[in-house]
Amino acid sequence: MAIEDAERREIVEEASRRRTFAIISHPDAGKTTLTEKFLLYAGVIAEAGAVKARAGRRDTRSDWMAMEQERGISVTSTALQFEYRDCLINLLDTPGHRDFSEDTYRVLTAVDAVVMVLDVAKGVEAQTLKLFEVCRSLGLPMLTFLNKLDRPGKSPLELLDEIEDKIGVRPTPVTWPVGIPGDFRGVIDRRTMRFTRFERSVRGKTLASEVELEASLAAVQEGSDWTNAVDESALLDAVGATHDQANFLEGKTSPLFVGSAMNNFGVRALLDAVVEFVPSPGPRLAVDGQTRSLDAPVSGFVFKIQANMDPSHRDHVAFVRLCSGKFVRGVNLTHGATGRTLSTKYASTLFGADRSTVETAFPGDVVGLVNAGELRIGDALYAGAPVVFPSFPQFAPEMFRRVRVKDPGRAKQFRRGVDQLEREGVLQVLYEGDGDPLPVLAAVGQMQFEVFQYRMEHEFGALIEYLSTPYRVARTITPEGVTQMGRIPGVRVLHRTDGSMLALFESAVRLETVMRDHPEVDLGVLLGSGFSVLS
Repeated sequence: MAIEDAERREIVEEASRRRTFAIISHPDAGKTTLTEKFLLYAGVIAEAGAVKARAGRRDTRSDWMAMEQERGISVTSTALQFEYRDCLINLLDTPGHRDFSEDTYRVLTAVDAVVMVLDVAKGVEAQTLKLFEVCRSLGLPMLTFLNKLDRPGKSPLELLDEIEDKIGVRPTPVTWPVGIPGDFRGVIDRRTMRFTRFERSVRGKTLASEVELEASLAAVQEGSDWTNAVDESALLDAVGATHDQANFLEGKTSPLFVGSAMNNFGVRALLDAVVEFVPSPGPRLAVDGQTRSLDAPVSGFVFKIQANMDPSHRDHVAFVRLCSGKFVRGVNLTHGATGRTLSTKYASTLFGADRSTVETAFPGDVVGLVNAGELRIGDALYAGAPVVFPSFPQFAPEMFRRVRVKDPGRAKQFRRGVDQLEREGVLQVLYEGDGDPLPVLAAVGQMQFEVFQYRMEHEFGALIEYLSTPYRVARTITPEGVTQMGRIPGVRVLHRTDGSMLALFESAVRLETVMRDHPEVDLGVLLGSGFSVLS
């Protein structure tokens, strides 16, 4: 009994050290740069932009696919784990490109909080709205980072109003800029009213020089810039825009920090806030309304599957977010979807494209299970009492294409590729109910089709071609409405391999007409339909 009690205490203590979060942003707002600078300030890399990590460390690139390297964008997501202060940070790196938001949506189910990055020149952009819709549906608390203060942009006060008006969360600045965008002098920590001046490092490769000054000295050296910043901070005090941890955890407010990730301005303060504000993992809610306590037997769920991270082995990795218990490599877990026993002999921790064997892990950690081919996104794994975690929400596709293989002799490779890429969630794969053998691919953006085509050719040896479809809008539909909906012109009902069904419409106008004329048909709204992505 003493050993069991000791392990329970170990689980709770280790979970309290974890901070599991993701960074969300519109493309080009600075997410990838901020990710790299977190690693710099945590001491994982010696300098930003380094090709190789510090001695004894792994390469830190999270963009591993050849297409990512060629185009300089993130189209997949991965997991980065590192120590900072007395905490173990799990940063789930997500795609920043607008065409890969669905993968980002799924990753958000595995974190306990997010950091939203905004470009001060552009403010709240369309993709940010869609991402926040998912965060809100998942109840994720959010920190905000106003990035690129070293460049001209909107005034910070204007951005506070924009965040509250468009997103519906009240920003509560913790740090506040001295100087204006484009002439950024440093920040006031509103909790202490101390001024921190930042100096540029060479191309932002090394830690920024930070000089702390008392208010009296800052007033002399910074003059009117300091006076304006103090006046604005006082205004924020007057309207109650100060950090409150309870309101933050409830998603009502967002602690806000300012700086420039490229030049390392404000990065340390933001990373400190991750440690101080982001909640550690807590008991996970199951579908039966009960919670799985942290010290219950080990459990987790698959939130991502990625194939060919190691092209020389042609393997695939299932990313599992641990929710309870102490994971020990080799433990046998039950696969909730099939009831079968799954060995975890080949469990790994992930750092970008690189992996290393993991011996133990705790709630909040991400474990990669190699070559667990039967696992699918959303599947639960557990020891001891069974648990079923809430299913993943369905996301709204916006583009649809039929696909076929050019060479009928490669039909087997084509089917294998479609099955694998569907399992990974690269695209949604839909099928007609009338026996049409050509699947319909559904995506958020055009580049997802490009990635699908690239991987089909280079990984499965199947050249494909796309055929256009008239569909533009999708809604979920119940089995009771399928027959009636199938008789309506301009509407097509397709099904996924998981049994769910979607009704596809040629336009939003057609959808509105059908809903008006057939109110008895239950059409569900897919997550992500609430905001339109602007090109």
